[in-house]
Amino acid sequence: MNLQQASLDYQRIARALAYLRAHYREQPDLAEVAGQFGLSESHFQRLFTRWAGISPKRFIQYLTVEHAKAMMAGQSSLLELSADAGLSGPGRLHDLFVNLEGLSPGEYRKQAAGMNISWGQVDTPFGKATLAFTPRGVCHLAFSDDPDPLQKLVGSWPRATLTEKPNEAQKLAHRIFEHAKAGHPVSAWVVGTNFQLQVWRALLGIPSGSVRNYRQVAEQLGRPSAARAVGTAIAANPIGYLIPCHRVLRGTGDIGEYHWGSERKAAMVAWEAAQSHALKKGR
Repeated sequence: MNLQQASLDYQRIARALAYLRAHYREQPDLAEVAGQFGLSESHFQRLFTRWAGISPKRFIQYLTVEHAKAMMAGQSSLLELSADAGLSGPGRLHDLFVNLEGLSPGEYRKQAAGMNISWGQVDTPFGKATLAFTPRGVCHLAFSDDPDPLQKLVGSWPRATLTEKPNEAQKLAHRIFEHAKAGHPVSAWVVGTNFQLQVWRALLGIPSGSVRNYRQVAEQLGRPSAARAVGTAIAANPIGYLIPCHRVLRGTGDIGEYHWGSERKAAMVAWEAAQSHALKKGR
């Protein structure tokens, strides 16, 4: 995947994705959507297919509330998903892709002072992002719509020494956005309460191309009445995409809120569904 091209493509079609999502019930044709943005049909078709891997017409199916509700209703249990993948148990699912190490707030206070954190602005299939990492793993991934991309990183790690390493950051971004295909684990290093860490680990068990709702995540944790608390923990996730909070929707199938924009979240869910479908067809 050429992430620089994918990032550029996303920036050019982000408004088209919002238009498709807003008008999916009317099933707009290619000419109508392309015309909204002053592009020819052929140009828009090439641009969109290069980014999504499928046509705009097919992609719109993955944006619908009906499709999201069907995915949530048809989910297997985490144990069944593990068995289907030939794994030994639910914990192995996220071990294949993301090794999550968590620090309690107390541990963070002891270890954060003087820490060296490398960072860089990187290209992703969903636009530019700020990616930060230490020898222990990724500690920050935020999509950079903010005018000051370092503001949140500095706020989270105020006593750390930050060193810009754009080339290393971009190489790591390639691993993150290709991890499902390459099968190479990526380490994540986060600070959170015990409950937040439980929720974030549960998110890692949701396969790419699948979604859950907040109640389903709460039930998976053995706390069926804690859906609201689950939502709060998800909103506090410091590592976008890698810890896949975008895979949790409202029970109605609506995309809901997202720290980096609901339109970006919708694009992630549909993009992953398209990639997953393509991989299944290729088997």
